[in-house]
Amino acid sequence: MTDIEFPAGLIVKPPHEKAPSFVKASISIKRKDLGNWLRGRTEEWINLDVKVSKDGKWYAAVNTYKKDEPKKESKPEPKRDDFVDDDEPF
Repeated sequence: MTDIEFPAGLIVKPPHEKAPSFVKASISIKRKDLGNWLRGRTEEWINLDVKVSKDGKWYAAVNTYKKDEPKKESKPEPKRDDFVDDDEPF
């Protein structure tokens, strides 16, 4: 199992009990900490998954899934005709 990476300065909580049904989560950002964490990254895109732990605590974790590159089918090299006809009539 891979290690879970948590983005610094980002906290996820369940929606407030009086929140409308279309609110799915509450996210708090500590700007300085999240900014420092982002500056330490090199990816163009960083994907996060919002999850719920076994004891019910909500959190965000970096999604590290990488799609497998399709394998290129290797084409066999064309066969060379090594036959040389030295008995030409002219």
